Amino acid sequence: MKTATDPIFTTDESRWQAVVERDDRADGAFFFAVRTTGVFCRPSCASRAPRRENVEFFPTTAAAEAAGYRPCKRCQPTSLPRELAIVERACKVLDADPQRRMTLAQLSDAVHVSPFHLQRLFSRIVGVSPRQYQAAQRAGVLRDALQHGHDVTRATHDAGFGSPSRMYEAVPAELGMTPSAYKRQGAGLTVRYATADTPLGVVLVAATDKGVCKIAFGDDADALVDQLGHDFARAGRVEDAAKMEPFIAQIRAYVQGTRERFDLPLDIGATAFQRRVWEALRRIPYGQTRSYTEIAESVGSPRAVRAVANACASNPVALAIPCHRVIGKDGAIAGYRWGRSRKEALLETERSHNPTDKVA
Repeated sequence: MKTATDPIFTTDESRWQAVVERDDRADGAFFFAVRTTGVFCRPSCASRAPRRENVEFFPTTAAAEAAGYRPCKRCQPTSLPRELAIVERACKVLDADPQRRMTLAQLSDAVHVSPFHLQRLFSRIVGVSPRQYQAAQRAGVLRDALQHGHDVTRATHDAGFGSPSRMYEAVPAELGMTPSAYKRQGAGLTVRYATADTPLGVVLVAATDKGVCKIAFGDDADALVDQLGHDFARAGRVEDAAKMEPFIAQIRAYVQGTRERFDLPLDIGATAFQRRVWEALRRIPYGQTRSYTEIAESVGSPRAVRAVANACASNPVALAIPCHRVIGKDGAIAGYRWGRSRKEALLETERSHNPTDKVA
């Protein structure tokens, strides 16, 4: 059981002591590798203790593997049965009462591990911190209350927000709009849109007063407009080709390979994890690609590959957030929300207009 004197494994001295004592509380907090064997292990590994001068420490299994070490067959550091059990317990505690605000210390007491260890495990496995997880839960409670017709004040209280000001600061990014607008299913918002032909087929671009909220490709303009109506069911929708023309011009230039970057204001909602993934996508240089695994590692969640794929699939603004630059680990062209053939065409265009192209 965790005690108030649980170590925080932030120094090589404390990590080495954990290895010597085979302290299972350190599992997941770091990994150690042995230069003479080329193997890396969990701190609690029951194998013969190595000499200190032959040991180096790594924060993740990915970092150890990148340094050329292979996982120990005895303690299997790349499998996460114990770590998963800890995180599952933590999620159950948080799920039991989404309205309750739990500090990291309170949550760690409930699952009997140190706060530092829990923070690292939770973020690595779930993809967000315990605090972000709770914020998403509260947003979910608020969303349900608003959908059931409760007024904003009552919904705010039911979701566990301490005050309306806190709610208005925290929630719009989760809902994609203010709570009042969400309660009205977008009523009161004006979404302007236009469709146009491009070398990739028909594109629909839609924007609120704050920025572009949708870029979608398809084969039929009417179908794209119908989908926009579903996404913004009660918002005012106005076809406005003149207003959208500057945005469409950028998209045409990009598709034709004469433009590498967008200058588009965006107005999109996202979860904390989606925001991290989408920012990582926007950092991929023009003409290059990354695998889903590499993106997961870059956002600090190496095992959240499926969650990364879901974040790519939920991207509402094609090209502006370049999810087409994410491919399979084996280099294969994976799925694309707007069609695999469009993804292949985009990647070919970027490669052909980028003579220094390098797949990294």
